[in-house]
Amino acid sequence: MNQDLREEIEIPEGITVNVEKGLFSVKGEKGEIKRSLHNPNISSKVESNNIVFESKGASKREKKLIKSFAAHLRNMFNGVKEGHVYKLKICSGHFPMSVAVKGKLFEIKNFVGENVPRTIPIPEGVSIQIEGQEVIVEGVEKEITGQTAALIEKKTKRYGFDKRIFQDGIFIIEKDGKPIKI
Repeated sequence: MNQDLREEIEIPEGITVNVEKGLFSVKGEKGEIKRSLHNPNISSKVESNNIVFESKGASKREKKLIKSFAAHLRNMFNGVKEGHVYKLKICSGHFPMSVAVKGKLFEIKNFVGENVPRTIPIPEGVSIQIEGQEVIVEGVEKEITGQTAALIEKKTKRYGFDKRIFQDGIFIIEKDGKPIKI
């Protein structure tokens, strides 16, 4: 392949971007995200209202990296503008499970009759709300928000049991606005 590549990404209104040595700082309505997107073969800069990635004599590897950097930036733009939301559903058939947010901990009580509550630390920049049988995880950074939702789901997974019969747990039903098909 080895050709010169140039990728331009338009910066949405209301968002400011600063680039210093591969460290991108994106500010918007909901907050600020900093992320390192650096490769010695790829130059990145802000020109007028665009972010430009350039690579001279790029191989397939550099092309893939540029596309990945662009996807990460779009996620950052979406996060600082609208935020990322994951929804989980509480399903308790055998024992009445209860969940609560206590400070910086998410607590699951009486999961399948256990006396000791299961807890998950809530990372900085992520908020959790409980509305009836739904748990809503919100945050600016997509990776941290998604990982928090996955940890909640994993904390109620029971290994060695038939999931068709033992259906208790907390399950992700919506990932960043897209419903999960079952």
